[in-house]
Parts: sequence; structure tokens; C-alpha cells
Amino acid sequence: MRGRGRSPGYCGDVDFGDRLFADPDINWQPVSPALVKERRLPAGVLGLAGAGLVVLGSRASAGGWVLVAVGLAVVAIAAALWFIVVPRIVASWRYAEREQDLLVSHGRLQRRLSVVPYGRMQVIEVSANPISRRLGIATVTLVTASAATDATIPGVPNEAASQLRDRLAAKGEAAAAGL
Repeated sequence: MRGRGRSPGYCGDVDFGDRLFADPDINWQPVSPALVKERRLPAGVLGLAGAGLVVLGSRASAGGWVLVAVGLAVVAIAAALWFIVVPRIVASWRYAEREQDLLVSHGRLQRRLSVVPYGRMQVIEVSANPISRRLGIATVTLVTASAATDATIPGVPNEAASQLRDRLAAKGEAAAAGL
């Protein structure tokens, strides 16, 4: 019988749902907190648009209350994204290098764990848009033989991204040589 308030993966003293995606025995690396700033930008733009609707509605003579109501709703959604959703989503991203593979885990509601064997890596891409460059972070993407592999790690500090790229390339070459 399942206890109250327990997650669906809970059994006794071990919560298999959490352990599957965040094994405490693995040395997980978090992404940079600067990723929160980058991911908050769309919420900020949405909030400004909502504020614009409020101002426009307050100056309208007839039916302005509709614009004010919609604007306030948009501002509330933007605030929830800014303060609650974005920080939690960014905090869910993590990666770990193991002897034979790389683990990438992310997601709050829909969790995802990708295991990428070093021998399957074909290309390691490091990219950064202008905002990422300003914040000193990059995205590391692993391209494998499988098109379905989701092996993207956003928000890696530039120096760590460079080192990760070099380590993964060396491990990939070593694994390919051993095949």
C-alpha cells in the first residue's frame, strides 16, 4: 500500500523516481546560475508587453478595462515565469562524466535522462548567442550516430565548456580506438 504524499516511484525508504534521474552516487555538475538570467529574458519581454496593455487600457475611453485585465493577467504570468518557473527549470539541468559515458539530466515535471556512450559521439559543438557570450556561458551539444539523442547542456561556463569539449573529444577518440 502506498503512503500518502509519496511520489509514484516511492517504495519503502528508497524513492526510485528521484534516484533514477539524480543518483546521489554520481558526481552531478550543475549548470551556471547565469543561465537563469538568459532564460528570464522572454518573461521580461512578456511582462513589458503586459504592462503596455495595462497603460493602453487605462488611457482608452471605452472598453479599456478589458485591456487592463488582459495586461494584468499577462504581467502575472510573466512574474510567475520570472520568479518560479525559470529558476526551477534551470536548476533541473545537470550532467555527469562517467568512465564510459556522459549523463545529461533535466526537467521538473517531465524528467529526462540521456546516457551518451563516448564511443557514439561524432561531433561536439560549443555555441553561444550574444546574450550567452555576455553572461560568459555556452551550450555544449553532442551529436551522435542516433538522431534521437538529446545531449545538449546549456549554461556551461565558458572555461568549463572548453575543458568539457576537450575531455569529451579525448574520451570519444579513446573509445573509438578501442572498438
